Amino acid sequence: MFFLAMKRWTCVLLAVLACVAAEETDDALVFTVATNETEGFRRYLRSTEVNGFGDNVRVLGLGQAWRGGEIKLYAGGGQKVNLLKEAIEEIKDDPDQIVLFTDSYDVIFLSSLEKISRKFKEWDDARVIFSAEEYCWPLKSLASEYPQVKRGKRFLNSGGFIGYAPDIYAILTSAEIKDDDDDQLFYTKVYLNSELREKHKIKLDHKSEIFQNLNGAIHDIELRFKGNEAYVQNTAYNTVPLIIHGNGFSKLLLNSLGNYVAQAWSPEEGCLSCWDRTIELDVKNAEAYPKILIAIFIEKPTPFLEEFLNKIKDQRYPKEKLHFFIRNNVPYHEKLIDEFVEKHGDEYQSVKQIKPEDEIAEAAARNLAMNHCLSVKCSGYFSIDSESHLDNVNTLELLVEQQRGIVAPLLVRPFKAWSNFWGAITDDGFYARSSDYMDIIHHERRGLWNVPFVSSCYLINATLLENEATRPSYAEADLDAEMAFAYANRRRDIFMYVNNRLDFGHLVNPETFNISLTNPDMYQMFDNKLDWEKRYIHVNYSDNFLPENKPVQPCPDVYWFPIVTERFNKDFVEIMEAYGKWSDGSNYDPRLSNGYENVPTRDIHMNQVGLESQWLFFLRNYVKPLQELVFLGYFHDPPRSLMNFVVRYRPDEQPSLKPHHDSSTYTINIALNKVGVDYEGGGCRFIRYNCSVTDTKPGWMLMHPGRLTHYHEGLKVTKGTRYIMISFVDP
Repeated sequence: MFFLAMKRWTCVLLAVLACVAAEETDDALVFTVATNETEGFRRYLRSTEVNGFGDNVRVLGLGQAWRGGEIKLYAGGGQKVNLLKEAIEEIKDDPDQIVLFTDSYDVIFLSSLEKISRKFKEWDDARVIFSAEEYCWPLKSLASEYPQVKRGKRFLNSGGFIGYAPDIYAILTSAEIKDDDDDQLFYTKVYLNSELREKHKIKLDHKSEIFQNLNGAIHDIELRFKGNEAYVQNTAYNTVPLIIHGNGFSKLLLNSLGNYVAQAWSPEEGCLSCWDRTIELDVKNAEAYPKILIAIFIEKPTPFLEEFLNKIKDQRYPKEKLHFFIRNNVPYHEKLIDEFVEKHGDEYQSVKQIKPEDEIAEAAARNLAMNHCLSVKCSGYFSIDSESHLDNVNTLELLVEQQRGIVAPLLVRPFKAWSNFWGAITDDGFYARSSDYMDIIHHERRGLWNVPFVSSCYLINATLLENEATRPSYAEADLDAEMAFAYANRRRDIFMYVNNRLDFGHLVNPETFNISLTNPDMYQMFDNKLDWEKRYIHVNYSDNFLPENKPVQPCPDVYWFPIVTERFNKDFVEIMEAYGKWSDGSNYDPRLSNGYENVPTRDIHMNQVGLESQWLFFLRNYVKPLQELVFLGYFHDPPRSLMNFVVRYRPDEQPSLKPHHDSSTYTINIALNKVGVDYEGGGCRFIRYNCSVTDTKPGWMLMHPGRLTHYHEGLKVTKGTRYIMISFVDP
């Protein structure tokens, strides 16, 4: 009975508190002006919803023409004054009615309306409070007329104010203002009129207790967390603002803060705003998928382009909903592109190509792609540059479901800090590292991040392409295409998001890709190790180290491991044959310091084809772990090898190799082609054990001790050509 009574009283108490809170909230009305429904406006509305007062918001001017001038560049905004004056006329005589006005596109609420109202009411002798800022704008000459302040920002900002309706209305009607006159100048003149200031008890929020204008205060601001909630701390005045305004040149800081505040992201729950406006595509209903144009741009020679194209092909998105636009500016890649289109082009709705001989500039090509998107009535424009590898087959589908104007999947160069977004920029528009950049690229924070720069791969909603005011631009002054794209979007306040909610893929590094080489991808072991391994390291290589795996041992202390792919073998042999300068098989060898080879073969050394450093890296990273696995107790890091070479055996050249000891601690021998297909005969016989390995497997490595124990010979090749890769390790 006691608990029942307590429950009843608790319900009554909660109801009373709810009524009190409702009374506190309901006596305030929030007004804003927004003529267009931008991403910034949606963010503004979301911040009112999550703080519980969305129903109190009155949006003025939505859908109307903006007649307030170009306020980003010049004075203007008088239309906001006139719209507000008209809107509050019906409440102008209510002495208790609180009116809160803010801008919309660049404002975020960080608190409940009840708390904002309470803070206002606690203000000593104030009926109207305007936000304050560092700068006297738009007329600097008026600075001397402002009252002095001991501490805090001195000058009025019109982006946020709160007061009682009669006083606000009196201010609005104190003078006439044209739509294209300046609203801040209008309010400034009211404030500087001492009679009006005293009559309406107008105050400025000098210490940002309610309103925080970010322009001129960037270094005063810190993003902090209290438990699971992000908030903004003004460290200059030790205040916690309730409303933040990205006025002037501070909009990028506002965007950065907006990634966290107003319940956008939390340490425990991660990204909360990510779910806003998302859709879920039905994989069983291909017809419901939006039509997308995939625009591929190959502007520079790029390694592992074959894999790049295949990963786009493998995207799990209905191909009948996809159009292709391929811009290739690199003659070297023409054959590969033509083969791809020939093989897969018919799977898509259409394929349009721009080739190197068309001689079209990059910016023009990107504009053509956007035009083509509109011509096929696409819903989305997916731009992807050749260095962007989509390892996640659901990338395109997930980006479509995210439903943003511009959204990029996070792509990072493996093992590097280079990505396809910037978290911040310098004053002149170049890269700066944001405080959360490393957390984002390392996936320590996952979410959807509003950033000032994205490149390489992004999805654009076609509605942005259709409107000249929002259509992306790739030609801005002397900027390159990707810089121009980001700059134009920032200038128009078009949000660019980077998404790392999941792992989507990575970037390759094209900087050292030398197309004058034969099979230049083979040389990319250092700069693109991940892609190199996927193409060239045997799929079963890692199985060698499984505890249950027993190494294959065809002869005593001769071990056999899968190590490289057949593609490795093919590319490797092609490099050697393209070079073509095989030794003559005699004892005289000018490549050696003493000019003499005791056991000569017809071969090409790695240093002759520019692969010496890569091969030593290969020995250390892929061979040494296998050596330590089977030859217990022997450690030598890094392994040394002066003799690394490909041997060619032919019946009409050198069909076999005489018995010998290798000048090594251990030797590796990798089969580069297939017995019974490419050649007949061949193999290796270990004489002391009378044991031969003749059924060598392409891509498998024989490893055996060198000097003393494993006296061996190369068996005769009777037909065709046999290729093997040899290293004498630790001579």
